[in-house]
Amino acid sequence: MPVVGIDHVQLAMPAGGEAAARRFFGDILGLGELPKPADLAARGGVWFACGAIQLHLGVEKDFRPALKAHPGLIVDYLAPIVASLNEAGYPVKSDVAIDGFTRVFTADPFGNRIELLEPVR
Repeated sequence: MPVVGIDHVQLAMPAGGEAAARRFFGDILGLGELPKPADLAARGGVWFACGAIQLHLGVEKDFRPALKAHPGLIVDYLAPIVASLNEAGYPVKSDVAIDGFTRVFTADPFGNRIELLEPVR
């Protein structure tokens, strides 16, 4: 039986970072928060809808940010998100163009690398 899709991507975060995650992923990137199942809620963390898949942030006891591994999130319009990231003090770095996309990298409040890709129209 082959793998047929991706249900979610998980990033780690330190304990107590839920409010910062909500501001970054919810307020700045515009992802809608999803309720965690009751039996998992006590672990902390926060889940978001990201198109057809989910982005989960889970608490890791000895947290270290992912500096290379990262999700690539497709956005409709990159410029307003970049402006919001700059205004909120998050780093934004352009990188080598790839066919069909304008892209930048940033870091979430915990230092995890995040790639944002806008399809070239």
